[in-house]
Amino acid sequence: MSALPLSKLAEEFGISGTALAALCKKHQVPYPGSGYWTRKSLGIEAELPLLPDAPDEVIEIIPATPKPRQPKPPKDRATKDKAAKKTRIEHHPLLFGAEGHLRKSREVKDGEFLRPYKRLLPDVISSESALPRALRIVNALYLALDEQGYRVHIAPQSDDIARIRVPEQEIELKDRKYGRYYSSGIWGPDRPTIFYIGSVPIGLAVTEMTERVTMRYVNGDYHREDSKFVRSMKPWQLTHSWTTEQDMPSGRLRIIAYSPKKGVEWSARWQDTPEEPLEKVISTIVEKLQASHDHILKLMIVEDAAETKRKKEREEEWERYERREDARKVAQALSDSRQQLAETIEKWRKAMAVERFFADAEERLINLDNERRQRLKERLKLARAMMGSIDPLDFIENWQAPDERYRSKYREE
Repeated sequence: MSALPLSKLAEEFGISGTALAALCKKHQVPYPGSGYWTRKSLGIEAELPLLPDAPDEVIEIIPATPKPRQPKPPKDRATKDKAAKKTRIEHHPLLFGAEGHLRKSREVKDGEFLRPYKRLLPDVISSESALPRALRIVNALYLALDEQGYRVHIAPQSDDIARIRVPEQEIELKDRKYGRYYSSGIWGPDRPTIFYIGSVPIGLAVTEMTERVTMRYVNGDYHREDSKFVRSMKPWQLTHSWTTEQDMPSGRLRIIAYSPKKGVEWSARWQDTPEEPLEKVISTIVEKLQASHDHILKLMIVEDAAETKRKKEREEEWERYERREDARKVAQALSDSRQQLAETIEKWRKAMAVERFFADAEERLINLDNERRQRLKERLKLARAMMGSIDPLDFIENWQAPDERYRSKYREE
């Protein structure tokens, strides 16, 4: 029996220890169990399995020969570009789950804009029928900006950045007739969707546009005059119906870029046309947004200077107001102090008249008999106690000087 472990003995045959153990099991050749060589190295007695009689067959061990690796053919540029396209993100991260939230809407009439419950969503406004195409266009726009290194995201809460009112009319009209009573609000996210070119923020919004259409009121609801439902009605069914004009989603979309910085008036818009749908102008939009950087930055610098000036004017106006209030309070304190002093003197004058009354009464007590004098003396004492102090110093001590009432903030000036 060999004095080497299977792992060492296998190296001599050019195979692995696992392969040699498998051969031993196959041909029923016993070998030391687990822990045998550890106990032997520590000088602990360990039993070896008994060897059976040698078999007549010859066990042939063939060394394993590793197969040479085949070199991979070099990929050409076209193959690399194709692989890159396969691994490209198909959906912008901002739009993951957005469609489900946009469809989870409050109840709306057929054809009207969706009104999602969630308010922190990408700035996409559309009816249910136009939503898939709106999301495709938004996704293409976001990915195109992402390829240029601009991260599109929902703006954090800020006092300096806000969403503008997104115009929904395809043709701007003086009046607005969206909704059943022309006053229905169109849903919009709480925060703008923005990206930065350097230090310049740009807001993005995609909205389905509205068009002025004739609506017919039938059985408590409005239907488009050109709808299949109205066209299929009989003349007698239209007897108790009437028509009105309303702004309804048209299925055509508009992309609006704007400056979300308060006080900076800049915006640009691109919208569907029969000759050129929005899908074909995404790259042009990105180029124009990049080209607008310098102009928007100048507007921001001008607004910052104007805001600094307005802030200074507000601070100066506030200081003038505080000075006026301070002067008014000083004058009021002086007036109140004078009035209190005059009242104090008047109280003292009345108190002196009372004092003369008590002094005269005490002088008259001398001429009375003992019994009456004692009785009236007690009553005079009680009357004096009821009148309180008539000491002029007590009156002055309770008086408040003007500075005790209000001390001017600008006294040193």
